[in-house]
Amino acid sequence: MADLLTGLSARALRTRWLVRAPIGLYRAGLGFLCGRRLLMLEHLGRRSGARRYVVLEVVERPAPDQFVIVSGFGTGAQWYRNVVADPHVRVSWWVQRLMPALATPMTSDESARALARYAEAHPRAWDKLRATIEQATGAPVRTLPMVRLRLCSGLD
Repeated sequence: MADLLTGLSARALRTRWLVRAPIGLYRAGLGFLCGRRLLMLEHLGRRSGARRYVVLEVVERPAPDQFVIVSGFGTGAQWYRNVVADPHVRVSWWVQRLMPALATPMTSDESARALARYAEAHPRAWDKLRATIEQATGAPVRTLPMVRLRLCSGLD
C-alpha cells in the first residue's frame, strides 16, 4: 500500500495543474487554507522577467523573519534557477500576502543540517517525501538544495 501511495504522490508531483492548484488559493487571499507548512513564492522569470509563482514546503523557520524552503527537484528547478538569477522575491504565508524577501541559496553543509533537523522533527513526513522525490526524479536523495528567505523590512 505504501508503494502505491508513493507512486501516486510521485505522479502528482509531475502533474503540473495539480501542483499549481494551491497558487489560486494564495492569490485569492486564502493561503491559510494550505496551513503553515506551505508558502507561495513569487519570483521573476530569469529570461522573460514575467512574474512566476510556486507553492513550496517550509522546512524550518530559523527566525520570525526567515523561512527555509527546499527544491525537491534540485538546482534545475525553474523557481530555483530564477531566484539565483534575481533573489528579490515576494512571499505569501498563512494570512500574510506578498511580503518582500531576499532569497539566498544555502551551502551544501547548511542544507544537509537543515534536512537532518527536518527529518528528526518530522520523520514520517520525511520518509514519505524522500520516497516520493526519489520516485519522481529517479535518483536517490542524499541532500537537497535549500534557500533561505529573509523578509525585508521597510529599511532594506
